[in-house]
Amino acid sequence: MDVTLPSAYRTNYLPAAPRLPHPPPLRYTHAFPITETAMIGRIAGVLLEKNPPHLLVDCNGVGYEVDVPMSTFYNLPSNGEKVVLLTQMIVREDAHLLYGFGTAPERATFRELLKISGIGARMALAVLSGMSVHELSQAVTLQDAARLTRIPGIGKKTAERLLLELKGKLGADLGAMASAASASDHANDILNALLALGYSEKEALAAIKNVPAGTGVSEGIKLSLKALSKA
Repeated sequence: MDVTLPSAYRTNYLPAAPRLPHPPPLRYTHAFPITETAMIGRIAGVLLEKNPPHLLVDCNGVGYEVDVPMSTFYNLPSNGEKVVLLTQMIVREDAHLLYGFGTAPERATFRELLKISGIGARMALAVLSGMSVHELSQAVTLQDAARLTRIPGIGKKTAERLLLELKGKLGADLGAMASAASASDHANDILNALLALGYSEKEALAAIKNVPAGTGVSEGIKLSLKALSKA
């Protein structure tokens, strides 16, 4: 018996499939995007271990592994004592790395070094371990490559390129700020207060260099704000 299918079931007459709306694109959120630097600007806690250049700092029960230059390492307290570090976090695909510094000029110099092509965090730490910020600023001003070649891992060509890249970015001003920060026992506290008030790190560092050694935090903030108001 011949069976005739309704036209809707014939191959040539199948109705077109309805068009469904495209689903919304998936959105992924990451606490620390690998393309950006997640900022942990400062840590304060108890120094548990120190083995140059590595530190372990306990902050409310969480242990942070921090790498520091030798200029910072030499000024660390004993294990079990409180330590405060200004930090720079670098996020890579395979690791989150935290670097610590005893003064704001050291961290500012570290950041400038990282902007130079071919200079990674390890070499930047080596530079800060081999000379102070003040010495580096003098080398930049004089374009003295010989000073940098004394640092292990830095040859003549690298030293010359580094000095050229830093020219105009790391001069006598930052060296003077480094000296001022070292002279003032409360420089970092004053800096943090100015940053909290909305001033940039560059503005805050420039103001701090006018604070005399031995000045307290409150008075130091007043003097810095006075200098900023005249800028």
